[in-house]
Amino acid sequence: MAVISNTFQSPSAKGNREELSDVVNRIDPEDTPIYSMISKGSTNSTNPEWETDSLSAPAANAQLEGDQYTFGATTPAVRMRNYTQIMRKDGILSKTQEAVSNAGKAEQLKYQKLKKGVELRKDIEFAIVSNTASVGGATRFFGGLPSWIATNVSRGATGANGGYNTGTNLTVAETPGTQRAFTKALLDTTMQSGYSNGANFKYLAVSPYVKSVFVTFMSDSNVAAFRYAASNGKNNSIVANADVYEGPFGKVAVVPNRVMATSAAVARRAYLLDPEYLSFLWLRRIAEDKSVTINADANAFVLIGEGTMKVKNEKGLGVIADVFGLTAAT
Repeated sequence: MAVISNTFQSPSAKGNREELSDVVNRIDPEDTPIYSMISKGSTNSTNPEWETDSLSAPAANAQLEGDQYTFGATTPAVRMRNYTQIMRKDGILSKTQEAVSNAGKAEQLKYQKLKKGVELRKDIEFAIVSNTASVGGATRFFGGLPSWIATNVSRGATGANGGYNTGTNLTVAETPGTQRAFTKALLDTTMQSGYSNGANFKYLAVSPYVKSVFVTFMSDSNVAAFRYAASNGKNNSIVANADVYEGPFGKVAVVPNRVMATSAAVARRAYLLDPEYLSFLWLRRIAEDKSVTINADANAFVLIGEGTMKVKNEKGLGVIADVFGLTAAT
């Protein structure tokens, strides 16, 4: 006799009816702010392609009366690509465990599918904020935000941009630099860069620790000129909870991202975002693979999806990299 590896059996269950409540409290947060704020689309390719373009710099433009027309060269748009990434979660429960009276239903199949679906969504968020270069082949990775943003950036010493390589059609991971504290000066400088390059940042996505540092900006005397009372009564400006910051070069809503607290590697960046320049393209939306069959006294399921992030123009985004994201020293 043999049991398929990792089958969840009733002796291992913690929720079988004894003295437990029927309500299962899922402590882990489900927040995925960046994935949630951007548009969703579809693709029919594992390597979708799009074009990005920009305006020429302003210049003196005065023409001779009666002049004969001449025509300048047309600058072609730049083609960009990103690979789709396959993401999967699965589970298997013995049929006995499905049949027993179970407090809170935490081990039953339907609940497990819901839980794994939430986990998949958080894995997407993690991929978006990870310093991962795009990779083709059989095991594909889509390039995360750090591998795209190369214009509106602030980096610590020895840090270097990654960016999109038009020769290979792949993104390159950034080179992490020396970490430093997140400051108002870093924020203002990066927002100024974005303003100069045509960006209109709407959000600042940060780890919970960086959000707590941001709140201390209210003690900076230079902030006073930018304080105001929020008109809708829901968000606060730099006063109080500091959910909104209006600086010399625009206004951004400060969004804490719990996924960015997963590790120091993803917590070390603060992203300035305009959702207009990002979207998530699905080749296969997350769904249960109904073709899964097993030869065992158990029920199994597989949730699977495949998609990629589309960066319409990285100049519409910004990053303050190499900041302490978990504590004052990490």
